[in-house]
Amino acid sequence: MRSNENRLHKFRSLAEFHQKFGLAKPEHPLVSLIRMEDMEMPPEALPDYLVLDFYKVAYKDTVGKARYGQSYYDFGEGGMVFTSPGQSFEKPRSSKSKGCMLLVHPDFLLSYPLANRIKQFGFFSYATDEALHLSEKEKETIFSVFKILDEELNSRIDDFSQDVIISQIELLLNYSSRFYKRQFITHKAVCGDLIQQFEDILTAYVSNEVTLEKGIPSVQHLAEQLNVSASYLSDMLRSLTGQNTQQHIHSKLIEHAKGILSTSNLSVSEIAYRLGFEHPQSFSRLFKSKTHQTPLEFRQSFN
Repeated sequence: MRSNENRLHKFRSLAEFHQKFGLAKPEHPLVSLIRMEDMEMPPEALPDYLVLDFYKVAYKDTVGKARYGQSYYDFGEGGMVFTSPGQSFEKPRSSKSKGCMLLVHPDFLLSYPLANRIKQFGFFSYATDEALHLSEKEKETIFSVFKILDEELNSRIDDFSQDVIISQIELLLNYSSRFYKRQFITHKAVCGDLIQQFEDILTAYVSNEVTLEKGIPSVQHLAEQLNVSASYLSDMLRSLTGQNTQQHIHSKLIEHAKGILSTSNLSVSEIAYRLGFEHPQSFSRLFKSKTHQTPLEFRQSFN
């Protein structure tokens, strides 16, 4: 049996990553753009999982099936994947990949607004089977940005270099957000099935009063039931319904609370505990924020 040390390897610097994959020393110690064709990737020589101390944005030409939740969808275009520092991912399965890989150390972003804003791009927390699949036109757009980055990194460094590179990284991420939203919409049939499964699981959880035993369902719990990442689920729901996962959970709790308030004599505290709230005040605040009435005011108006 292989030891844990052999199953996972952490890359702390871009230079170490370049060396491991047989690449020349990076032009810049904190940012690098790599052609995958130049990488030496014998899968048998790599650990099962890799962890980077830096951001990775990669496009790989792939034709095949990608999984969305418990469904599969055929794509003829390549795909983009995103990983954040400290996130583990499986080693490449093939030594013949084609595409581009951008590596950015968090220190390169320091003193720029992007240092904080990059954490708001949810796709850095998506699973690898939730890749962004690009059309040919979208691929041209992405590679036009890669081209500018490549030229900047391989030309003379001056006082404007970092500003230009940062702006292109941000442009790349903004395009990725736009294209992911398009993907949610164009793959509505697949996403629609996932949303229906989500609604069924959430409804059963609340209606069967699992909340009484296990508390309010977490976003992570629901995502695990659907075999998707929590960030992907929230972004998909927000794109197609206007509400993220947490908002859907709250709406379902309030909908169920209205039914109990209108058909029983249970106290507000009893209802709150039944719905999984540790404190009745938290339930009352949420109820009022959603309905503009307190639970008692709703019960009185209903009667």
